[in-house]
Amino acid sequence: MAQNPAVLVIGAGIAGLAAAVKLGQAGVPVLVLEARDRIGGRILTTRDPRSDFPIELGAEFIHGIAPEILQPLENAGVEIAEVEGTPWCVSKGQLRRCDFFSEVDAILERMDDSEPDESFLGFLQRCFPNPTNDRKMEEAKQGAIGYISGFNAADPDLVGVHWLVQGMRAEESIDGQRAFRCKKGYKVLIEVFEQEAASNGVTIRTGTIIDRIHWKPGQAELSAHDAQGAATFSAPRVLITLPLAILKAAVGQSGAVQFSPPLPRHKLDALEKLEMGRVIRVVMRFRHRFWETISPPGEKKGTLSEMSFLFSQDELFPTWWTAVPMKWPIITGWAPFHSADALSGKGEPFVTQHALQRLSMLMKIDPRNLEDGLEAAYSHDWQSDPFSRGAYSYGKVGSDGAQQALASPVEKTLFFAGEATDISGNNGTVHGAIASGYRAAQEILRLGAMT
Repeated sequence: MAQNPAVLVIGAGIAGLAAAVKLGQAGVPVLVLEARDRIGGRILTTRDPRSDFPIELGAEFIHGIAPEILQPLENAGVEIAEVEGTPWCVSKGQLRRCDFFSEVDAILERMDDSEPDESFLGFLQRCFPNPTNDRKMEEAKQGAIGYISGFNAADPDLVGVHWLVQGMRAEESIDGQRAFRCKKGYKVLIEVFEQEAASNGVTIRTGTIIDRIHWKPGQAELSAHDAQGAATFSAPRVLITLPLAILKAAVGQSGAVQFSPPLPRHKLDALEKLEMGRVIRVVMRFRHRFWETISPPGEKKGTLSEMSFLFSQDELFPTWWTAVPMKWPIITGWAPFHSADALSGKGEPFVTQHALQRLSMLMKIDPRNLEDGLEAAYSHDWQSDPFSRGAYSYGKVGSDGAQQALASPVEKTLFFAGEATDISGNNGTVHGAIASGYRAAQEILRLGAMT
């Protein structure tokens, strides 16, 4: 273990690893403390024992041309694949090709962060009242709500228009409409950073749960515990990469960390303006790609062979996706927001059973046949995970400047990184988390020599 580290990094998720690498490259002695028995945080790739393909239980997609991700993967020779295929929708119980994306885009493009902030639902009610109940307009509005609650894992009645616009602007700058995935899973990105950290003298200690941070300008002492009992760590600077929900958790709640003295008021105010999205996902491996045999009504020769996404208004699993362009027999169900609330804490068998029921209903397949073809199912309840307590962050109404306030250092002693602290509009993304780690490392390095 690193002796007398100049910087303690709390959390070995991608933000903590990225920061530790930058500090290590500059010759700074760094010790990373991770509560879990693994590194990677909300990137969680597992492998099915009977197959060669990765099972993603956390982050899966690379959104756009994000250099923070693509550059280290390219340097390591890691192969990626662009998400391709055809999106399908279920409307009034029928499978059909999605044809409302342009209308949804038109709604989203009406949002304006130069006007007073409001919730997304408030924006819809004000700008698209639809008094005649036009079917096409209503479908587009429901599609827009589904996008906001699904892609952002956000409550459309809480998420702020300003935050959404800033995120859309950031996406546009990197071709965010394109998506990629690592052929061997996101875990390879973690391995790249882990190897780089080790080669630069960074020490990582897992299974170490931080209970309390006692700090004063120029010095911090961390009270922690592990399998062997209590432990104490100290350093002149601490970089905190805890997820938003952990920072917001009250003392005594699972995963909570006590700050003594408490964080400054501007930091606490920023936390109140941000919220943690909620998601449950299930990944199911079947004996074969059964959707290749499904011919939707009106499709004379076509099947769902090239299906990328399946969208619906289902109450539990409104979004599904396949592994295209890879021909793997896996399909992922995505349950955001209220759907996640209905499933969280119920256990993997419950989640899997309900996923099978919903998928059979959407695709009009005998549920017994679907269940007979299922070979394995995987899920992870991030809401019940004491070291995440949710999926990823979003900004509520009036959250302008909250990320900057949360990211700002305290007395040149406490520093902050993680996707919720990203100040470029890329909250909730892996590349945003990496960028925040780099930014925090530079803030520390600007203070001068630390040996």
